[in-house]
Amino acid sequence: MKKNEIQQNTIPVWRRYALTVTEAAEYYHIGENKLRMIADEHPDADFIIMNGNRILVKRQKFEEYLDHATVV
Repeated sequence: MKKNEIQQNTIPVWRRYALTVTEAAEYYHIGENKLRMIADEHPDADFIIMNGNRILVKRQKFEEYLDHATVV
C-alpha cells in the first residue's frame, strides 16, 4: 500500500467514534495522565471503553461530560 492510500483511509480525529488516550490528550489538550485518572475515577462512565487493558474514550460522550464538568 502506498503512503497516499494509507492517508486516504485514515479517519480524521473529529469524526472518530473512539479515541486512544494519546489521541484524546492531543484533541482535548488534557494530559494523558489526567485522562487516565478520569478513567480510573469513572470506570462505569458511558464515555470509557476498555479494550483489554487499553482505554478508549468515546469522543461525543466525553465532550458531553466536559460540557457539564466545572473542573477537570
